[in-house]
Amino acid sequence: MASERPFVSVIIPVYNDPRGIRMTLDAVTNQTYSPEGYEILVADNGSTDNTRDVVRKYAERFPDLVNLLVADEVQGPAAARNAAIPQAKGSLLAFIDADMTVEETWLEDAVASMESNDWDYMGCNVEIYIEDGKETLTAKYNQIFGFPIRRYIEDKHFSGTGCLVVRDTVFDEVGGFDERLFSGEDQEFGNRVYDAGFDQHYQPAITMYHPARSSLLELLNKHFRLGRGRAQMQRYHPERVEKPSLLNPRNYLPPHPVRFYKRITSSASLALHEVVLLFLIAYLKRFAATAGWVYEHFSEDDG
Repeated sequence: MASERPFVSVIIPVYNDPRGIRMTLDAVTNQTYSPEGYEILVADNGSTDNTRDVVRKYAERFPDLVNLLVADEVQGPAAARNAAIPQAKGSLLAFIDADMTVEETWLEDAVASMESNDWDYMGCNVEIYIEDGKETLTAKYNQIFGFPIRRYIEDKHFSGTGCLVVRDTVFDEVGGFDERLFSGEDQEFGNRVYDAGFDQHYQPAITMYHPARSSLLELLNKHFRLGRGRAQMQRYHPERVEKPSLLNPRNYLPPHPVRFYKRITSSASLALHEVVLLFLIAYLKRFAATAGWVYEHFSEDDG
């Protein structure tokens, strides 16, 4: 019976994250799914630290399971994933990001959901947790807002790529991820999948775990990249997004204070000073995204 189950390719892009890839490989090499039934493809995107050495040790320990691929010609997770997809032997491709962890039944449950429901594209639940010693307000903000995968799939027709399972036939028809995008490649790919008529589903019964970002600078850098990705999406896929004016004041205003207050107080018990500081973080995050958008906009003009 085991031979009749689909072979799965687990794809993990990584860049300069030895600790994160170690966490993820510990989890994905310890699955209840038969070791003969899946492979792990780690696509290193040009790491300059000891990340590749970490992966090589796992490949030596699990020679029939873990494979290191080097994808350093184009910077970005889209390029890393694209390098792994043609090498994948599985009829199901399961994507997970370095630094994420999963239960030992993750693959078992993912395959059961895809096969029993005959699904083509599935996003899983992502739970944000705060690591010991990293209980900052930024981490709390990240935990509260998290990854609303259900809303992404139902309203925007995509799943974040770190919690995505897709049939190989989907890539055969719609192609891979757009490597020109610094971010948002998951949304653009998901939208193409939706337009092609494939079904998309959210599976709340499968939870994947992501550590909260505890550094404010890391959070702002991430949203600066998201802003750049938004501008690139407008450049390369104008049919998918609106192109608002840079002069629109809404791009520079803070979040609506009443809606923000209701949102965070319904999710956590917070002191007033924490609410105020979280509001400031939200404003800085929005401003960072706008700054990235403006930066990319003028970079395009300069080019």
